[in-house]
Amino acid sequence: MSHETHQSLENDGHRLVVLRTEDGVTLQARSGRIVTSAFPDLAAAARELPAGTVLDGEVVVWHAGRTDFALVQRRAAATPARAAVLAQSLPASYAAFDVLELAGLDLRTRPYERRRALLVDLLLPLGPPLQPVPMTTDPELAETWYETLPASGIEGLVVKRLDQPYPAGRRGWRKLRHTDVRDAAVIGYTGTPRRPQALVLVLPVGDGTPLVSSPLTSSLRAELAEDLTTRTPAAGPAPTITATGLGEVPYHPLDPPLTAEVRATSARHPPPEVLRLRTDL
Repeated sequence: MSHETHQSLENDGHRLVVLRTEDGVTLQARSGRIVTSAFPDLAAAARELPAGTVLDGEVVVWHAGRTDFALVQRRAAATPARAAVLAQSLPASYAAFDVLELAGLDLRTRPYERRRALLVDLLLPLGPPLQPVPMTTDPELAETWYETLPASGIEGLVVKRLDQPYPAGRRGWRKLRHTDVRDAAVIGYTGTPRRPQALVLVLPVGDGTPLVSSPLTSSLRAELAEDLTTRTPAAGPAPTITATGLGEVPYHPLDPPLTAEVRATSARHPPPEVLRLRTDL
C-alpha cells in the first residue's frame, strides 16, 4: 500500500460535521453544539446528500477575497430568524476534508486515498456551497499554495498519509502554518466604551470557547474606543466571562463582531495577546 503523503489547505473557519440522516440534516460544531439553525443555507445544500452520509470539514465565509473568521462566528451565533437574513448577505461555504460514512457504510477504517475518491465523487456533481477541500500529492504545487494563499485567509497546509484511516480529532495529521499569528473574532470587550481594557475573543482553533485577551496597549484601547463611538450599546445586563486570575468579569458584547490579529494560544496557555485590530477587512 502506498505511503505517499498529500497536502490539503487549512482554512480559517469553524470545524463542522454534517450528518445527513433519513429524517433530515444535522450540523454539529466541534464543541458538540448543534448549529443547524444558524446555517440554513448549508443545511439546505446537505439535503442533496444521500441518507447515511457523514462529512467532516470546515465552514467558512468569504469577504473581500479572503475567508473571514469573525463573519463565521457571527453566522454561528445568529438566532434562527437572523440566520435566514445572514444566509443571504453572508453566505457560508463548506470545505469538506473527509467522508466518514456514506449511504450508511462506515468508512473510517478505509485508507484516506479511498475516502478522498469517494468524497470527490460525492460532492463534485453537487457543487458549491459543498465542496471537497483542494488537495495535491505534488510537492511543488503544495509549496506554491503554502507561499501564495495566506493572503486569502488560508492558514497553511494539512499533511496526511494516503494509507491512513480516519484519525478522530485530527490525531496523526501534521499542520504546516506560516506563523502563530492568526485572526480571531472579537465578540466583546471588558472595561468601558471610553476605556476598554481587554477583548473577548473566539479563536479559530479549539472548541469555540470565548477567552479574555491580555490587557490592550494604549494605542489599541484608543482605536477600539473610537470604533465603539459608532456603535449602539447592547441592551440588557452585561454577560460575564471567566478571566485568568480575575474570576468572573462582566463584558460588553459586540454585534457585529470585529476581527483582531492575535498571537496563537489555547485555553491551556496564557491569555492571547492582541497585536492589532483588523480594520482592513
